[in-house]
Amino acid sequence: MLQTILSIAGKPGLYRLVSRAKMNLIVEALDGTNKRIPAFATDRVTSLADIAMFTETEDVPLIDVLINVRNKEEGKTSSLNWRKASGKELQDYFAEVLPEFDRDRVHNSDIKKLLQWYDILINAGISNFEEVLRPTEGDNIDDRQEAETEA
Repeated sequence: MLQTILSIAGKPGLYRLVSRAKMNLIVEALDGTNKRIPAFATDRVTSLADIAMFTETEDVPLIDVLINVRNKEEGKTSSLNWRKASGKELQDYFAEVLPEFDRDRVHNSDIKKLLQWYDILINAGISNFEEVLRPTEGDNIDDRQEAETEA
């Protein structure tokens, strides 16, 4: 099932796009509370399908990085305690997931955020990243719903 998973700047966690209202988006938290909140035009909302990680050659879509983490962890939550891990531990772990990542432009905070998002998705029962995070043509929730009914 196609879903639009979002990150909202200034708000912790990840959100699922539920609906559009007249002046905002209605999103649902993926943290287990399933709390629905509005996201306004002034909020910096980013779809995970639009995010990429820097590498030495070309940027790699976040979905591919999440798939690599899932394969490394065999579908379980992250084995690395990203909250307490040192910078070297984070860099070493990420080098196993994405060996060619750009060590100058990918910061430790980026790796922590990635692992946090991965754990949120796994705990929410979302592990089929290929389906859920696949980008669709257009940026409208109706496009995703149409693509879902066609599939």
